[in-house]
Amino acid sequence: MNKRSLVSFGLLLAVAAALTFFKVPIAGSQGLTLLAAQVSGDLPTTDPSSALWQQATAVEVPLSAQNVTRPMLLEARVKSVTARALHNGSQIAILVEWADETKNDSMVRVQDFRDAVAVQFPLAEGQPFFCMGQQGGNVNIWHWKADWQADITARNDTNTLYPNMYVDQYPFTSAAEPVLAAPADYTDPNYLPALPSGNLFAAAHQSPVEDLIAGGFGSLTAQPADGQNVQGVGAWAEGKWRVIFSRDLTSKETDDVAFTSGKVYSMAFAAWDGANNERNGQKSTSQWVSLQVEGAAPAQASPAKPTATPANIEGFWWAVIPMIMMAGLILGLVAVVFLFSKLPGKK
Repeated sequence: MNKRSLVSFGLLLAVAAALTFFKVPIAGSQGLTLLAAQVSGDLPTTDPSSALWQQATAVEVPLSAQNVTRPMLLEARVKSVTARALHNGSQIAILVEWADETKNDSMVRVQDFRDAVAVQFPLAEGQPFFCMGQQGGNVNIWHWKADWQADITARNDTNTLYPNMYVDQYPFTSAAEPVLAAPADYTDPNYLPALPSGNLFAAAHQSPVEDLIAGGFGSLTAQPADGQNVQGVGAWAEGKWRVIFSRDLTSKETDDVAFTSGKVYSMAFAAWDGANNERNGQKSTSQWVSLQVEGAAPAQASPAKPTATPANIEGFWWAVIPMIMMAGLILGLVAVVFLFSKLPGKK
């Protein structure tokens, strides 16, 4: 090893040691922060085009294809979502928008898949794995589904897609009147065991949002029917989905995220494009972003004149001394390496 290489290696080693000792990150960047602005009165929980949403600060959140576990998505079709948030001290609402050329809101046929979007919140301190959490790091997921939204407006079934289909007779109808029975006729628990068992897919949807818990891949679990307390509204127009999630800031459910004014929370986003046959793990996801729930504005006090108090001087030296020590350590190590290279027999 020649002298120049030895000196360079020593310098790099010195810098690495100093950065490690003083816990200085090699690189850093400021993450995205979504501000849930506090407003008075009712929130626009059912109107994505409300003027209140235009007053909220919009944050564009980049998404990437989920390629950690199967089923994977090779390329993200939904590149980003735009998010806004509001709260009124008792309720919070989050508006998510993204571009989508097609409206996919039916899963009656086996070859069809829905558009969907979800928001996710950690249930413990820190940030678990951003994709479904991890063991010991559960997450609360709010999953809006376009087909659930459509079913609330009008029930989709086979006859919706094939209005000219013909059958001899439907169950619960007479032969003289072969008309498809209304959904209310299919609620007899003797013939629908999924209904009394609490299966959300068997019951009439009260909200297009499913409230879920996860602690890693393969652990996704729906909250009980009486714990489904997240509301939502989604609308598609001119190549764009606009979806609102809303819920009370607090919740009696132990597996629900709870919000407090003035605090900051982590959240993540995921989106599915039904036209691209995306479902389950085939989705576009974001990294963690910050959700700041705005608190009441504090009373403004008169600015105090800056004085050279002992506390100020002490804070100054606490900031300067580590930098001086790090610079001295680096120079000292470089000098040692240089002197070592001057020893007889060293090249």
